[in-house]
Amino acid sequence: MDFGLSADQRRLYDGTLADVTRHLPGTRRRESSADHFAPDEWAAAGRLGLTGLCLPAEHGGRGLGALDTALALEAFGRGCADTGLVFAVAAHLLACAVPVRDFARDPVRDGLLDGLARGDLIAANAMTEEGAGSDVGRLATTAERDGDDYVLHGVKSFASNAPAADVFVTYAVTDPSAGFLGISAFAVPRELSGVVVGPPLRKMGLHGCPAGRVEFVRCRVPERYRLGEEGDGSAIFQHSMGWERACLFAAYVGLMDRQLRDCVRHARERRQFGHGIGEFQAVSHRLATMTQRLEGCRLLLYRACWLLDQGQDATTAAAVAKVSVSEASVANSLDAVQIFGGSGYLSPAGIEQQLRDSVPSTIFSGTSEIQREIIAKGAGL
Repeated sequence: MDFGLSADQRRLYDGTLADVTRHLPGTRRRESSADHFAPDEWAAAGRLGLTGLCLPAEHGGRGLGALDTALALEAFGRGCADTGLVFAVAAHLLACAVPVRDFARDPVRDGLLDGLARGDLIAANAMTEEGAGSDVGRLATTAERDGDDYVLHGVKSFASNAPAADVFVTYAVTDPSAGFLGISAFAVPRELSGVVVGPPLRKMGLHGCPAGRVEFVRCRVPERYRLGEEGDGSAIFQHSMGWERACLFAAYVGLMDRQLRDCVRHARERRQFGHGIGEFQAVSHRLATMTQRLEGCRLLLYRACWLLDQGQDATTAAAVAKVSVSEASVANSLDAVQIFGGSGYLSPAGIEQQLRDSVPSTIFSGTSEIQREIIAKGAGL
């Protein structure tokens, strides 16, 4: 077993980190959910290739596999202090562009991938509904066939990127009698009549990524925008979640890496009772535990991505990585606040923002409870 990165992977990580640090420092503070990423910031991410990491090179992407995509997102998360922007790009790529890449049909596929890879188009994943969060089998949004079109009707909530999005990857019931086999997937352009997007939702963290409600009011969607075959929606969603759970949380590995470095530097510089606070075991052992969580999460996430690249079933491995990274990010952020003390509780230091940005990671892409159900089934229960 080789736990080291290849020379090419090291160049990918270091080069991405350098580019992100230079062009997307994320130093501007975002105090509310209405203050999301600016067009020039998104455009910069597109120019750096971050919006098309795992998309085909012939469409302007970088053609990376899962592990290399995760390495680039880890570097992005480490170099950019605006975790909301990092999350917005990752959600666009993994929850939206991946299903378009793998299930859209020409010529729609070509046109969408060209825009998504370059960042000219922003995508939002519109799956969650107020009555169907973890229980995706309870979708109320319907898509009725009418000639060569589908008529979508329903409301989606908590759609990341929605207020700024140009296209929505969404899921609707096409056959109510077929259960989870009666759900179909669509890539819906915003300009279609009947697409109503709400304002940014007020939320605890990830302010750089706007989230909103999307309502489809008798929205007529041509059949060419359907992803896969009718009834493939559940499988397509799980496919995209496999990529998201394995790769997106690399951004939080990057956040924890940056956070740990800041904490170590603070522990060296901050003096109390005539000593640097890092000399006290109450602090040094906390830093050791933070390191333990970070390195364990990194290995679990890399393994899940490696399995994806090998074409093996990564369902359980991705669930293990997702729940481990998300819960470690919250725990490390709480420790970081404690190490920084009063200054960590204040906004200017950016430490409390890391905590607020970490909390939702245990909810989106499937809650920690759902991940543990997946892990238990993988164990044979």
